[in-house]
Amino acid sequence: MFDKPTDNDRGQVGIGTLIVFIAMVLVAAIAAGVLINTAGFLQTQAEATGQESTSQVSDRIQIVSQSGSVEDNNVTDLQFVVAKAPGSGFIDLNRTTIEFIGTQGQETVQIEDLGGEVEDILGVENGVLTDSSDRALVKVNITDDTDLPEYDALQEGERLSVTFTTASGATTTTEIRVPTTLTSDQTSVRL
Repeated sequence: MFDKPTDNDRGQVGIGTLIVFIAMVLVAAIAAGVLINTAGFLQTQAEATGQESTSQVSDRIQIVSQSGSVEDNNVTDLQFVVAKAPGSGFIDLNRTTIEFIGTQGQETVQIEDLGGEVEDILGVENGVLTDSSDRALVKVNITDDTDLPEYDALQEGERLSVTFTTASGATTTTEIRVPTTLTSDQTSVRL
C-alpha cells in the first residue's frame, strides 16, 4: 500500500530545502546591507542637519553697546561693540551682514564691504570672534554713499531697526532710537 521512501528520495528533498534556505539567506543579507547603508546615510544627513540647525540658533552676535557720532544735530556714524553670544562658535564678522530698516528705506550691507573696518577692542584677530571675552567695534558711516547709498544722516527722534546676520544664518536685531533733542555741544550719543 505505501511505498517506503528510499534513501535517495530523502537526500533530494534535503538538497532542495537547502537551496531554498541559502537563497533566503542571500536575499536577507542583501536586504540587510541595503538597510544598513540607508541607515548610515540617514544618520550622516541627520547629524549635518542638526549641526546646521544648532548653528542657526546659537552662532549669534551679541550687541554690547551702540552709539553714534553727532554732527549738526544729526547722527552721521553708528558704532556697534559686538561679542559672541553665549554658546556660539567662532563668528567671522567679515562674513556677517547688517540690514538697516527705517523711514529712509531698507539697506543690506556685508561688514567686509563697509568703509570702516572691524576694529579689535579685545582679543579679535582678523575680524573673527573666538572667545566670549572678545570685543570688536563695527563702524557704519551713514552718510557715506558706499556704506548706505540710500541713507542720509539720522535726524532727531528717528528710529532704525538693525539686524546682524552671521554666516550660519543666526540673527540679532536691535533698534536704534535717536534722542528727540540733540545739541550742538554733543559729539556722540548712546543709541
